[in-house]
Amino acid sequence: VPLQQFKRLRDEAPVCWHPYPHAPDDGFWAISRHEDVKAVSRDHKRFSAQRGFVMIDDLPEHILPQAQAQLLGMDPPAHGPIRKAVIERFTTKRLAAMEPMVRAMAQRCIADAKSLSDCNFVFDVAGNLPTAVICSMFDIPESMWDQIRHWSDLQTAAGDPDLSGTEEEVQQASVEMGTYGFELAMERKSAPGDDLISLLLNVEVEGHTVTEMEFASLFVQIAVAGNETTRGLIASGMHELLKQPEYYKALEADPSRLPLAVEEMLRWSTPLHYFRRTATEAVELHGQQIRENDRVMLMYTSANFDDRVFEAPERFNPFREKNPHLAFGHGIHLCLGANLARMEARIFFEEFFKTFHQPELLSEPVRIRSNLVNGYKQMPMRLKVR
Repeated sequence: VPLQQFKRLRDEAPVCWHPYPHAPDDGFWAISRHEDVKAVSRDHKRFSAQRGFVMIDDLPEHILPQAQAQLLGMDPPAHGPIRKAVIERFTTKRLAAMEPMVRAMAQRCIADAKSLSDCNFVFDVAGNLPTAVICSMFDIPESMWDQIRHWSDLQTAAGDPDLSGTEEEVQQASVEMGTYGFELAMERKSAPGDDLISLLLNVEVEGHTVTEMEFASLFVQIAVAGNETTRGLIASGMHELLKQPEYYKALEADPSRLPLAVEEMLRWSTPLHYFRRTATEAVELHGQQIRENDRVMLMYTSANFDDRVFEAPERFNPFREKNPHLAFGHGIHLCLGANLARMEARIFFEEFFKTFHQPELLSEPVRIRSNLVNGYKQMPMRLKVR
């Protein structure tokens, strides 16, 4: 992550035009300061998530409508009722009721890891809990869990030849995943249960009921986000703790300090570097003239290292008290699963500390090739059972 370059942007050009190398007349505005990322995130009337979607490159015309049907690609008024229907399933009370289930899954994942010894921590250990949790919330048969993760990985690592396929294969994965979500919705509509799908399909908010097609897009968004970002959080957090073993030992000795540590892992790792907005009208920001339909990149990674907000941001400090990070975004598109991700990470480390002692990093981790996903694809580790 080019943190020094980000600092230079924040200090010298907080709203900076970045031309595309292959098309110098085209490009995007990079928004690098914490306060500006927050301000643009709140200003959904002038900075749209729906117009052009949230990826920095324009999507093909036949894909764009499908992407805009995802909640993170909707603007008000369509955004409100659907988000409210979803967010009611992630309340503090409901998450507290889920904690025993999440802990049981974490214990199972950790128990499975006991036989591994040398492993790729990212996929062999860190990735198993998020997949199990999100699939269980949807009541998806365990025989499909690996397929859900495969579809998810194809889409989040589309730029990495080690993890993804051709553009056609990535698009096909999205279509297949959405089709599976649609089939689940049709099934639960006729025979509802207590799972997240049934709850979403059978709740009415402001006169609106989530349709099967809307759910198919929601399914892709929630399943993909629930896999990649939490896996990245756990893996990046573990990497920093192993680099600074005094912090690892302190948390191992007193896991009650993990909630603060998880917040710092989120700030430090920022699982998604950015999301895009598109200007709906001409806007002036820091003296720069942003035109209607210009792309605007909200640089969460840069914002989370802004020394105007964070003391010594370049230092990983798991006991940092003041930590208003933007790892989950901000405003109406704040991540739906933020508190679920926090809980999964906390419980994972609690159970890991109980089972393993003095894990060893065998070599430096290898990053996913992506301008969006901030995470690792390889983290060779040696696990030692207590």
